[in-house]
Amino acid sequence: MNLKFNHALMLGATSLSMLLAGCSQSTSDTEAKTTTKIADSSVSANAIEIWPTLDIAIKRDEKIEQRVADILSTMTLAQKVAQTIQPEIRDITLEDMRTYGFGSYLNGGGAFPNGDKHAKPSDWVGLAEKMYQASIDDSIDGSTIPTMWGTDAVHGHNNVIGATLFPHNIGLGATHNPELIEDIAKATAEEVLATGIDWIFAPTVATVRDDRWGRTYEGYSEDPEIVRDYSASIVKGLQGSANKNFLGSRQVISTVKHFIGDGGTVGGDDQGNNIADEQTLFDIHAQGYVGGLTAGAQTVMASFNSWNGDKVHGNRYLLTSVLKERMGFDGFVVGDWNGHGQIPSCSNESCPQAMNAGLDVYMVPTGAWKPLLENTIAQVKSGEISQARLDDAVTRILRVKLRAGLFDKPAPAERVLSGNKDIIGSPEHRAVARQAVRESLVLLKNHQQLLPLSPNANVLIAGGGADNIGQQSGGWSITWQGTGNTNQDFPGGTSIYQGIEQAVTQANGNVELAVDGKFTQQPDVAIVVFGEQPYAEGNGDLDNLEFQRGNKTDLALLKSLKDQGIPVVSVFLTGRPLWVNPELNASDAFVVAWLPGTEGAGVADVLFTSANGDIQHDFKGQLSFSWPNSPTQTNINRFDKDDTPLLPYGFGLHYGEKSTLDMALSEQVANENAQALTPLAIYDRSVQAPWKMALVTTEKSATVASSMLENGGLKFRTIDRRVQEDAFKIDWLQPNAGQVRIYHDFLQDLRSYTEASSVMQFDYTLNSAISAPVWLQINCGETCASDIDLSAHLKQTQTWQTLSVDLACFAQSATDFSKIGIPFALSSEGPLSLSLSDIRIVPNAANKADISCPAE
Repeated sequence: MNLKFNHALMLGATSLSMLLAGCSQSTSDTEAKTTTKIADSSVSANAIEIWPTLDIAIKRDEKIEQRVADILSTMTLAQKVAQTIQPEIRDITLEDMRTYGFGSYLNGGGAFPNGDKHAKPSDWVGLAEKMYQASIDDSIDGSTIPTMWGTDAVHGHNNVIGATLFPHNIGLGATHNPELIEDIAKATAEEVLATGIDWIFAPTVATVRDDRWGRTYEGYSEDPEIVRDYSASIVKGLQGSANKNFLGSRQVISTVKHFIGDGGTVGGDDQGNNIADEQTLFDIHAQGYVGGLTAGAQTVMASFNSWNGDKVHGNRYLLTSVLKERMGFDGFVVGDWNGHGQIPSCSNESCPQAMNAGLDVYMVPTGAWKPLLENTIAQVKSGEISQARLDDAVTRILRVKLRAGLFDKPAPAERVLSGNKDIIGSPEHRAVARQAVRESLVLLKNHQQLLPLSPNANVLIAGGGADNIGQQSGGWSITWQGTGNTNQDFPGGTSIYQGIEQAVTQANGNVELAVDGKFTQQPDVAIVVFGEQPYAEGNGDLDNLEFQRGNKTDLALLKSLKDQGIPVVSVFLTGRPLWVNPELNASDAFVVAWLPGTEGAGVADVLFTSANGDIQHDFKGQLSFSWPNSPTQTNINRFDKDDTPLLPYGFGLHYGEKSTLDMALSEQVANENAQALTPLAIYDRSVQAPWKMALVTTEKSATVASSMLENGGLKFRTIDRRVQEDAFKIDWLQPNAGQVRIYHDFLQDLRSYTEASSVMQFDYTLNSAISAPVWLQINCGETCASDIDLSAHLKQTQTWQTLSVDLACFAQSATDFSKIGIPFALSSEGPLSLSLSDIRIVPNAANKADISCPAE
């Protein structure tokens, strides 16, 4: 039998005139290789002058400062270090909290009390209460310092069933309405407080410069001015203003993130490298911090990305010299999900470099929290981390806790809003969200003024997104990736179809839902709702901006309806601007709905008139991101001069305005990347970034982190081929022993290689005879993998040979190359010893493949 190993992938952010000088940024891989590294030692004395000293709204309170000093003077070393450790709810017990007294803890996306996705508000409050009581129980650790709970409530309280989910940030950017953003933040704070949680990891204030980035929808705009203003609004909405209810009973602690430059990495690579010069780093990527910190944000989250090659989690110049000393931030810096472990010479279990750089709280999910705590204690004792640096970190943590009243407020179960289930998804909050949906819609095309529609018409609703609240909500919706949800997981919400159905039936019109477009009654108009499937973070990274490249199912639906003479209104669900010229041509009207969240009825509010023909709501949304003119057009941000976009920043039609896209747009896709593609190295002397290697058995997965590793019946060791340890040998000691797997935590977009007639190629030697099938696998998810038996093609010789397999063989087996998590995996059904080196994907080589698959 074929040993598939289809396990889940191992998956583990000034005034306008002052900004213009540095607003143009063009990046390339060549620039990334040639840019001079900026480190502490190379920053000129004048560089710090780029950064302003902020007039922060929240001033030092000497009573609080004295109280912090008094508490700090009584604390042991172990108690202090525990304040800097933030584990995740899936990895700690109440006894752990009681024993160690962690300063904080979190629930990551898709983590719920008792592991129950459908946990009730009372369950969330119950866990918060138990953790709080355990933290102030001094029977073991001697500490009564209250802990605090942080959560990713990035578009509403998005981990909780029944919560109001607002449009993702990219949609809010299109509203150009900071006051509305503050109202959204207030509503979010109340729903979070109803579950007993103190602290929100929001807002994301990335200024997105390359829409291929998988977190584009977490950014408000490509324009730093919007990001700055929105950051201030959401911080005030979450925390309250300095002179009004600051961190009172209806407010939560906020976090501006991710410091700094995450929206400007080369190629839009999540967790990648930002090569901006320092002036541009401030002008473009720091404006969210100017707004948020000035408004009084109490925490800042460090970013996964690097700046000119240096991981920000370990960059003392940025975290300490700039953020804390120059800009005047006196709250604390929290890490991102094991981000400290990405610093060179660090691991998840040990990283003094991060604290020395200015990190105050290690976010350390998984079981790494205990060795990290123990190692950090030892590093302070040895002087590797100074006592003064630790005391500064704990001072900052205590300062925020005291400002938030955590020492004086009642326990979570007794707080004003705790357990109030009526707050979760309340009508008032849903009304705010519905307004946000209306104001975020952007009208790109309206041929012959097809819109607005009469509600007493015969309306067909089609497309996969029509009756799909999960798709319209996108990532960070109940689950981390936003996948695996049904409409039943969003009680109280409305799909776009449900909103249209209500509007039409109330006006005595007729509405028919047919996802595939196959109607039973000839419609007057068809509304087709389609777009991106949910994703989060690096799983959404793309190599270009073409929508549904190679799989134009939605376009086929649009054309089918058009060919039948039916006027077509497209409602596009997306987390970023995409090249949709063919879809625009096939639509009479085209509306970008972004990712509107749970209140899909807001779409009908704008598309339809009242029963008597009056416009209820005109389109207000205007693009806060420029719209691309080709799949590869990425340098089209506001003020960039490199290219002219199809539609500029600020574009958005109103009713009655002439459509500018009535003429047919070019649908030609230049295969300009095919010849320019270079081989993609997967293993070259070692596993190449961003890939990792693991030995996977049915019992466990073991990451290869040294020259030798054994996991069950699988044995790995590095060997010498041309130079020292530039190859490896893998032994399957028994039948079906497991799989050697090269993988990435995030799904990678490799479609350009399939379009360039590429092959998977590797060098090998056989150290034993082949007795059973040997399977090469490329994997794009639990149910998305293709296997090819190599046993008949591996030559029985101990000299190095090259084998190449046409990628078309995998594509024909329904492998989706837009989301590859495992580009190379080998398993054997029998005992086998095989040596491997130089694993790569080579473009323009399919005509010479050893295993070829002609087009079907």
